[in-house]
Amino acid sequence: MQAKELIQKLQIAFGGQVELPIAFWYSDIPEPAPQRVNGCFFKALAETRKGTPVTLDAETIGCTGGKFFTGFTEFPEKTIPNFVSGKEKYKKTPEMVAEFALGIGHPLAEKPYMHFARIDSLDTLDQAEGLIFFATPDILTGLITWAFFDTNEPDAISTPFGSGCSSTVSRVVAENRKKGKRIFLGLFDPSVRPYVEANVLSLSIPMSRMQEMYQTFEASSLVDTHAWNKVRERIHEGV
Repeated sequence: MQAKELIQKLQIAFGGQVELPIAFWYSDIPEPAPQRVNGCFFKALAETRKGTPVTLDAETIGCTGGKFFTGFTEFPEKTIPNFVSGKEKYKKTPEMVAEFALGIGHPLAEKPYMHFARIDSLDTLDQAEGLIFFATPDILTGLITWAFFDTNEPDAISTPFGSGCSSTVSRVVAENRKKGKRIFLGLFDPSVRPYVEANVLSLSIPMSRMQEMYQTFEASSLVDTHAWNKVRERIHEGV
C-alpha cells in the first residue's frame, strides 16, 4: 500500500488538514537513533504526530510496561501486576493484571528497533504492523463507520481497557500477525491521558484490516453522502 494513496483517501474523507495517522514497525536499523524516554513513551509520540519519526528499543523505553507491551521483554511477573493493581488500581488483583496482559498474545520482538512515523514521511506502508489514528469524536465517527461498512461482526471495533501501549501496539501486532480484522479504540488509561488532548482518543488498525478497508473506501459513506458531508463540514470548520 502506497502512503500517498491512503493520504488522498483520508483527505477526501476528512479534509486537507486532517491529522494523519502514525505507522509503526520493527526493523534491524536504528534510524533515526533511539533516544531515551523516561516514563510513558507517548511523550515521544507527541513529536511524531507533528512529523518527526521516533525510534525506540529495549534500552530507551523507560517504562517497564512499555518495554513489555512493545515486545522487548518477557512479562515482569511481579512488577507490572503489583504496580497496576496496587498503585494505579486499574485491576482488582495482580492476578487479573497478569491474565489481561498475557492474554493479548503479543509475541516478543524479533528485531531490536521499533519505529513510529507519520505516514506522510513514508513511501510505502508494506512494512507497518498497523496505523494509530489520534482522532476527535467526529473523525472517529467516520473511521468507525468506514470500518463497519463491510462487516456486521460485533467486535469489529474492540475497546479492551489497558495501557496506552497495549491498546495501540500490543493488540494491533497480535491481530496483524494472525491476519485478524479487529480494530482497537483506546487511550482510556488515565495514565496516558495527560499526553493527548482532552477530546482525542486513538483508533489503531492492524494492516491486515487496513488493506481491506482501503479497498472499500470509494463505496463507503465517506465519499459524497449527505449525512457525512455535514460532519465533514463541521470537521473543516473546527480546524
